[in-house]
Amino acid sequence: VGHLGEAYEKWVHQPIVTKDGPRFFANDFCELLTRTKWWVIPLVWLPVVCWLVCISTQRGLTPTEAALAVVGGIFIWTLLEYCLHRFLFHIKTTSYWGNTFHYLLHGCHHKHPLDGLRLVFPPAATAILCAPVWTMFKLLSSPSTAPALFGGGLLGYVTYDCTHYYLHHGKPSKGYGQILKRYHLNHHFKVQNKGFGITSSIWDHVFGTFPATQVSDISR
Repeated sequence: VGHLGEAYEKWVHQPIVTKDGPRFFANDFCELLTRTKWWVIPLVWLPVVCWLVCISTQRGLTPTEAALAVVGGIFIWTLLEYCLHRFLFHIKTTSYWGNTFHYLLHGCHHKHPLDGLRLVFPPAATAILCAPVWTMFKLLSSPSTAPALFGGGLLGYVTYDCTHYYLHHGKPSKGYGQILKRYHLNHHFKVQNKGFGITSSIWDHVFGTFPATQVSDISR
């Protein structure tokens, strides 16, 4: 895909609607690191969330204060979710390495939206992204609040990844799940430069990227 140059943007947004995805690496171990089942995400990260909240309570936060910090972290995550999706996952590229990086990061998901093993973030990649986010939370809050606040952000991420998987592979028949699925499929199959929220459309409304029209068929 690196050699596609300016044609990459159009090509990557012409989805192949099959459950099979491409192989990334010849090395089996490297290839294994790119494929993740959805249930690995809560299995790995929910214990970390609990551990972080416990640290905050050990440092002096009351249970109520820790709960409020978690809620604050979830709210901050919703903004991070939007910004990452809009400004990093949908960055415009034309160079060889730019196209390649984008394809590995998010482009493959748009090209093969039903590939269930490349839909959630591999834990190793998440751990790398956690480093700057943890630094940000430490700068935003006190030593006692930072772990619970970060735990809330991590809980928001777990919710995001599980919700994202469900929107592609679940079949909600009514309610909020149906609304979110239609909203997200619109992003994949109709207007790729709008609808960047996954768990909520709040920031699309705030920043003017909520799509004016949406797909009516959610059976894909």
